[in-house]
Amino acid sequence: MNGNDVLEMDSVSENEEGETVIGMIEEEIVYPEEFLPTYHSIKEGANVAKAVEVEFNGKKDTLFFNDGVRRIDFILVYEDEDKKDFEKRHTYARRKRRREFFEGSLMKMGMELEATQSVVDEKLMFVKVHMPWDVLCTYAEVLHIKLPIQPNDLSSRPSIWRYLSCITKAFNPDENLIHKETEYFTAPFERDRQEYFYIKDRDLFFTPSMRSRMAFYILSRALYEIRGNIKKFGITKLLDSGVYKAAYPLHDCRFNVKSIEDDCPNERYLLFQEWAHPKSFYKMQPLDLIRKYYGEKIGIYFAWLGFYTMMLFVAAVVGLGCFIYGYKTQETSTWSKEVCDPDIGGQIVMCPQCDKHCKFWRLNSTCEASKKLCIFDNFGTLVFAVFMSIWVTLFLEFWKRYQAELEYEWDTVEFLEQEEPPRPEYEAKCIYEQKNPITGIKEKVPYSTCGRCMRLSVGMGTVMFWILLILASVVAITIYRLAAFFAFSTKLRTEDLKELEPLKEYVTPQMATSVTASLINFVIIMILNMLYERVAIWITDFELPRTRTEYENSLTLKMFLFQFVNYYSSCFYIAFAKGKAVGYPGQPVYLLGKYRNEECDPGGCLIELTTQLSIIMGGKAIWNNIQEVLFPWLKNLYARHCSGQSIASDKGCPRWEQDYHLQPTPKIGLFYEYLEMVIQFGFVTLFVASFPLAPVLALVNNLFEIRVDAWKITTQFRRMVPEKASTIGAWQPILQGIAILAVATNAMIIAFTSDMIPRLVYYWSFSVYPYDKSYNHTMEGYINSSLSIFNISDFTEQSRPLSPAYNITTCRYRDFRNPPGHPREYEYTVYYWHVIAAKMAFIIVVEHIVYFTKFCLSYIIPDVPYAVKEQMKREKYLTQVILHETNLKLVTKRLKPPEDDIQEGTIQKLSAEELDFD
Repeated sequence: MNGNDVLEMDSVSENEEGETVIGMIEEEIVYPEEFLPTYHSIKEGANVAKAVEVEFNGKKDTLFFNDGVRRIDFILVYEDEDKKDFEKRHTYARRKRRREFFEGSLMKMGMELEATQSVVDEKLMFVKVHMPWDVLCTYAEVLHIKLPIQPNDLSSRPSIWRYLSCITKAFNPDENLIHKETEYFTAPFERDRQEYFYIKDRDLFFTPSMRSRMAFYILSRALYEIRGNIKKFGITKLLDSGVYKAAYPLHDCRFNVKSIEDDCPNERYLLFQEWAHPKSFYKMQPLDLIRKYYGEKIGIYFAWLGFYTMMLFVAAVVGLGCFIYGYKTQETSTWSKEVCDPDIGGQIVMCPQCDKHCKFWRLNSTCEASKKLCIFDNFGTLVFAVFMSIWVTLFLEFWKRYQAELEYEWDTVEFLEQEEPPRPEYEAKCIYEQKNPITGIKEKVPYSTCGRCMRLSVGMGTVMFWILLILASVVAITIYRLAAFFAFSTKLRTEDLKELEPLKEYVTPQMATSVTASLINFVIIMILNMLYERVAIWITDFELPRTRTEYENSLTLKMFLFQFVNYYSSCFYIAFAKGKAVGYPGQPVYLLGKYRNEECDPGGCLIELTTQLSIIMGGKAIWNNIQEVLFPWLKNLYARHCSGQSIASDKGCPRWEQDYHLQPTPKIGLFYEYLEMVIQFGFVTLFVASFPLAPVLALVNNLFEIRVDAWKITTQFRRMVPEKASTIGAWQPILQGIAILAVATNAMIIAFTSDMIPRLVYYWSFSVYPYDKSYNHTMEGYINSSLSIFNISDFTEQSRPLSPAYNITTCRYRDFRNPPGHPREYEYTVYYWHVIAAKMAFIIVVEHIVYFTKFCLSYIIPDVPYAVKEQMKREKYLTQVILHETNLKLVTKRLKPPEDDIQEGTIQKLSAEELDFD
C-alpha cells in the first residue's frame, strides 16, 4: 500500500477491542511518510484512540474524558457538515478532509481524542484532547519547562513590613481560600532523568497551564494537508479557514459557582472572589495564583500594572498637594489680581487677535481664565515636575528589582529568545537555506537577505506614511483652530449679543476654541487608531518574525510609534508651537499664506495644554472601559439570548460548551492593555508640568483598570492559552525612553509654555529700584511690563479691524517689543533677551541636575536583590549536583591506587563496569 491509496471505510466502525473509531474520508489522500503507519493501523482496524465518539455523561463540571481518568487539556470545536444541507458541498468536504487528516496527525504525535456532541446544538461537535504522560514528558523537555527538584531549603529573610502585618493583613487575599504555594528549586525537565525530579503525583506534576501550553504547541505544528512538497499545518490556519470554529483550554469551573467535583481546584472561582469581584477592589492581587492559572505572560502584566498603580499613589499625593496649593493661591496671585482689577486690566485695551472681523477687547475679560491658570502655573508646579523626573527613575529601577524576584519565583530566569520555538507561520514559509553563523549548519528560512530587506522596507514605508497622515490631521486641526477662533472671537467679543453676556466672563475665544478642537482631535485619534490597527498587524505578518516574542516586539514598536504621534502631536503643538511665531499686530505671521497664526491667551498656552490633556486622558479612559466591559458583556448576552440559548440552558451544558459561548481571546493577547497603560504613562510623565492632577486621574483609572481587566478575562473570555514571559518585553525600553524624554519636555514646558520664567526674571531684577536697597521684591506691574504697545495707525490694510477704535490710539499685545516712536520700534527689547537667556539656562541646569540624579539612582539601586542572587546560585548548584554530577560515577567509584603499583610505575585502571554512565 502506498500513500495515495483510497480509504473506503464507513464513517464509524468498531475495532477488535470494541472501541469506536471514526473513519477517514472516501477520497484520495496524499499522506506523508511518517503518517503511513497510522494510516495502516486505521485500515487494519488496530487499537487507536482517535476522536472516540461518546455521549455526554451528564457531569457538567467534569474536566476529564468520559472515563473520569484522562484530563482534558484542550478543546476543539467544529460544525458537523453531514447534519446540514449545504450548497457548496465541495468546500465542506475539503474542510472535513483537513479536519480528519489533522486529527490523524495529532494521534500520530501521541495525543488522545474524544468527541462529544453539543447538548444544545446537535450540529456542534466538541473534540476533547488529552496528553498522556509520555507525551507530556517529551514536550516538557522540548519547551525547556522548569520543574521542581527539591523544596527550597534557604531561610527567607524577614520582611520590613512584618511589623505592619496587623494592618496589611486586611489588604491581602484570604489565606484560608488561597493558600501560599510551596517554594521549590527547579530545573529544566529531562525525560531520561525523571527520578531526580520531585514527582509526588503524576497527575499533579504538570499543572493544567503547563499541559495546555504543551497541547497548543502540538496543535500549532500538526499537519492537516500535504500537496506535493508543500506541508500545511497548524490549528491557527484551520481556525481562519473555518475547519474548526474554536480551540481553547478549559476553565476549571464556573466563575460564580464552586464546583462540587473532587478533582477540581476551583481556581477560577477563587480568582473571581478574591481578585475580580468589585468587593475586593482594595485587596492585593494573588499574583501566584494568576500566574498558575493563566501563565507567566498574564501574571507579569498584572504584576506590572499593580506595581505601577502602587507607585502612582505617591505621585498622586504630591500632585494633589500642588493642585491644592495652586487653588488656594489663585486669589492672592498679584498678576491675576492685576488682570481682574478694573483700574488695571479693565483699562488695558488689547489688540484684535485676527484680521478685520475681530474687535478690540479689555484684558479683564480673561479674569476667570487667569485665575484658573494660577492653579496650574505656579512655583509648586516646578517642584512637582522635578519630583516626577526622580519618581519615574525610582519606578523603573524598583520595577526591575521586583521583576527579577518574579523571574526567579516563576522560573523564567533562563527563558531566552533562542530557546523559544519558531512561530508556525514562520516555519510554514521556510523554503530557502541559509547557514547559521553560530552552529555552521544550514537552516531553512522563509526569505533571502534581499527579501528580508524588502519586507522591512515596505513595513517602514507604510509606518512613515501613516505617521505623515497623522501630522496632516494635526495641520487640519490647526486650521480649524484658526477658523474657530475667528468665529468665536466675532461672537464672544460682540457687545450687542445679550444672550452671550453670561458666558463672556467665563468663556474666552481661546477656551472655546481649545475645548472644541480637543474634542474633534480625540474623535480623529480614535478613528485613526482603528484604521492603523489592522495595517500594523498586516505589516508585521508580512515581515514574518521568527518567534512570538519577535512578532510582539515588532508590532509593539509600530503601534507605539503611531500612537505616540497620534496622541501626543496635538499636545506638542500647543506646548511648543502655538503662539511662538505670531509676529505683532502690524506684521502678523500667516500659515499657508492665508491663515493668521494662532496666538495664546495673555496668560499663556498652559491652560489650553491642560484642557487638551484632561479631555484626551478622560475620554480615552471612558472609551477604553466601554470597549473592555460593555462590548464583551453585550456580545455574550447576544450569544446566550439572541442565538437561541438562555442562561437556564447554559447551566445544563458541560464545562466545554459553557466556555465555547464566552468571547474568544484576542490574537495578540494583552497588547492593547499594555499600550493603553504606556500611553497613560506618557501623559503622566511627559506633560505633568502642565497638569499636576494627571497622576491622580491615572491612579483612579488604574484602580478600576485592574479589576475591570480581571473581571473581563475571568468572566467574559475563554481561558487564554498560557504563555511564558520573563519581562514585559519591548515595553521596558519604551518606558525608559519616555522617562528620558519626560525630563526635557517638562523643562521646556516650564521654560517656554509656562509664564514662570518671565515672572521670575521680573521678580528678581526688573521689579527692584536700583538705588533703594530696602525695597522688597514684588510682582506689581508685571502685567504692564509683559504687554507691548502698538499704534493702531500702523495696521496694514489686510489686518486693520473693521470695528471702530472708540477714540483709542494704541492697543496692547503679549510680547517684549519696543513701543512706537522708539528708534528700533517693534523690535525685541533687552528684557526679551534676558528672558530667553534665563529660559535656556533653566533648561540646561534642570536637565543636568535631574539626569545626574537619575544616573546616580540607577547605579545605586541594583537590578537584582541580593537574596534572589543567592537563591539563583543555590538552584544552579543543585541542578549541577542532582542532574549531572550524580551520573559521573568516575568521581565516586575511583579507587586509590595501591602503593606497590605506584612504586613500580603502574597505575590501576578502572574497569569497564566502573566507567559506565547511567
